[in-house]
Amino acid sequence: MAKTQYSLSDNPALLGKPAGFRITVRDIRLSAGAGFAVALTGDIMTMPGLPKKPAAEVIDCDCCGVISGLF
Repeated sequence: MAKTQYSLSDNPALLGKPAGFRITVRDIRLSAGAGFAVALTGDIMTMPGLPKKPAAEVIDCDCCGVISGLF
């Protein structure tokens, strides 16, 4: 569930764990690499996922200090 960090609800004005609230799911996104679906609520932004193989694994530095593998 992607929602505001200040409340169990999707309303940032209802702080903590308010009683008797409803959550409005505005979108559902598939995170296929992670193997799950994310329900988006309220006005929330998500960060992009990372690849299975990080770019740092192909960066190298030779004995002369020349760096290769950077974008």
